[in-house]
Amino acid sequence: MSPSQVSRIERGLAPSVSHRQTALIGAVVGLDVRARTYPSGDPIRDAAQVALLDRLRPRLDPRLKLATETPLAIVGDLRAWDGMISGLSGSAGRTMTVEGETRIADWQAVDRRLALKQRDADEPHLLLVVADTRHNRAAIAAAGVAVLTRFPVTARRALASLAAGRHPGGSALIFL
Repeated sequence: MSPSQVSRIERGLAPSVSHRQTALIGAVVGLDVRARTYPSGDPIRDAAQVALLDRLRPRLDPRLKLATETPLAIVGDLRAWDGMISGLSGSAGRTMTVEGETRIADWQAVDRRLALKQRDADEPHLLLVVADTRHNRAAIAAAGVAVLTRFPVTARRALASLAAGRHPGGSALIFL
């Protein structure tokens, strides 16, 4: 590469630059050049999940707060809870973590991901909000007793408790 070409690239004046050219320039100054790709289109890639959590809000006691995208309190961990309900009364705690699933393709993968987050964040209770579709109901039904064991509080009891501002007392799965 000629010095004038390198100069044009550095000043942003080159009409096109290949990844190879960028990597060569980076190598000369001791840098690794990496490329990443990002989806285009709607900037809110999880719009369906946002809508799902928005369907939960009116079912909560007005005194409760539902914060979204709440990071796990672990230094360096980039995971976040989809939501965190705070202001709850009851002996089970003042907060409850919330996860939203718009389409369940593999219950075991969802269960494993949730269990790891709960373990790492030391969160004993979880509210799993699942989009109410025929597909999701079939996926949950196919999981059978595993779901009942993991989420012992019924949806009816959980929603009644949250509407009254109380902690449901355990983990629950609700369809919305």
